[in-house]
Amino acid sequence: MTQTLLPGELTLPQAQEHLRRHLTPLQEMVQVPLCHSWQRILAQDVSAPRAVPGWDNSAMDGYALRHADLQQATPLPVAHTLLAGAGMPPPLPPGQAMRLMTGALIPAGADTVVMQEQVTLHEGAIRVQPGQRLGQHIRRAGEDLPLGGVVLRQGQRLGAAELGLLGSLGLADIPVVRPLRVALCSTGSELVTLGQIPGPGQTFDSNRHTLRALVGALGFECLDLGVIPDSPEALRTALSSAAGMADVVLTSGGVSVGEADFVKPILQELGQIQFWKIAMKPGRPLAFGTLGAARFFGLPGNPVAVMVTFLLLVRPALLQLAGMNPVPEPLQCAVRCTQNLKKALGRMEFQRGIVARNAQGEWQVSSTGNQGSGVLRSMSQANCLIVLPAACTQVAAGDLVDILPFSGLS
Repeated sequence: MTQTLLPGELTLPQAQEHLRRHLTPLQEMVQVPLCHSWQRILAQDVSAPRAVPGWDNSAMDGYALRHADLQQATPLPVAHTLLAGAGMPPPLPPGQAMRLMTGALIPAGADTVVMQEQVTLHEGAIRVQPGQRLGQHIRRAGEDLPLGGVVLRQGQRLGAAELGLLGSLGLADIPVVRPLRVALCSTGSELVTLGQIPGPGQTFDSNRHTLRALVGALGFECLDLGVIPDSPEALRTALSSAAGMADVVLTSGGVSVGEADFVKPILQELGQIQFWKIAMKPGRPLAFGTLGAARFFGLPGNPVAVMVTFLLLVRPALLQLAGMNPVPEPLQCAVRCTQNLKKALGRMEFQRGIVARNAQGEWQVSSTGNQGSGVLRSMSQANCLIVLPAACTQVAAGDLVDILPFSGLS
């Protein structure tokens, strides 16, 4: 069934592709200590200034020997004991073996290491079990990282493994892209901040706390502009100021078509709108454009819609702007649904779900219940999004559905 779009409306894949094509990554590089580079994005390729490992060394506790000496079927006297980090060992005398620990350097003349469990030691000499392979249990110099080879590419985000890899090369300072600066605010006169007392019809602002956490988890600088009331003047001042200090301006609320929704007209006045409606639920009203030199995302006001649109659209866009290349696609997999689900025809829908194993060890997903876009508790209870295509109107219990685990999104 063909999806029917409203005027000016994009499908989610169209919006995602638009962002990929229209976002230019930052180019500013800074040097940071290795210990401060976690989750940062490399600004240039990193090549190995030395080989890793630097020398042939033992992968086992055992004995270094000449493989040819095993053909004699006679005991091999143990000439020496070698420890890791003890320096260059003496050459291995013919017809003898050397005791060595994991990481100890391989002595000249040795070509094989036999693990200690396959050796019998008697009166200072060893007998070796048959079946030993020439060259076994030796870590060759440069087999992990050859000298001069590219270790990590520009645009790679540095996780725990990458930090360990850079540390193994002795690199103390790492060239990374400077952190993206993201200014955010909530809009709406009905919102109050923590410490205030809500009046009739007012509520505490939750979206800024959610967005601060989501932006902070990416390692970016977050500039919190607070709550902006439903006033064109106040919003104009706040957005103009934000555009001068940030790479990205992120708002929640005020992007629909209500009488007090001023974000869109102010954005048209100060910048440019590239799209503002997406055929998805939750999250249909979402404005994207430019605000001076900054990029602008105007998210919906409903808390669930804020999270869903951030995870599916804003997060990958921020990573691309910050220099990550490539930005990985989120993990999507199919599992059985435990219950009947319904949705309206025409928009792609993301329902909150809980994926878990059943008694047979099979993965299955169930709904968190109330799917209202204002029910933030449903995001707290969920560990995935259930993906329902635009043409789908119902899912029967036992059907396969696609899910997006939160572990692959945030």
